[in-house]
Amino acid sequence: MSEKFWETKSLAEMSNTEWELLCDGCGKCCLAKLEDDETGEIYWTSVGCRLFDANSCRCTDYKNRLRRVPDCVDLTPENVGTIPWLPATCAYRLLAEGKRLEPWHPLVSGDPASVHEAGISVKGKISVSEDDLGDPEDYFAHMLDREP
Repeated sequence: MSEKFWETKSLAEMSNTEWELLCDGCGKCCLAKLEDDETGEIYWTSVGCRLFDANSCRCTDYKNRLRRVPDCVDLTPENVGTIPWLPATCAYRLLAEGKRLEPWHPLVSGDPASVHEAGISVKGKISVSEDDLGDPEDYFAHMLDREP
């Protein structure tokens, strides 16, 4: 693996290992999001996916997530440019848009904790797991004013 592969390869050229290393561990993908049917506007919540570990900001069953969570989205080089709710800080989105990784990204900083130290991750910001909510209307109580 080249030292700064994200600067020399397109998303489609990356190996599976390189692709997975792009994830900064912010956990924003694992938050429930609400979409206005009429406008398409995305509203963020502080509700974590049932498989999300709020301490580590990682999936507890990443390998089986797509089977266990039907609305989990498998990011691919083909779809990252079409997903409107990908966070503005997301490495996949940034690279798809021809931008550089942020200085706090673990690949740049060399420190997996830098995403948390920079306040980019949702660590400490999850109010509830989706398993703890009964009615779909319950999500509205956890809406955020902006992208976390």
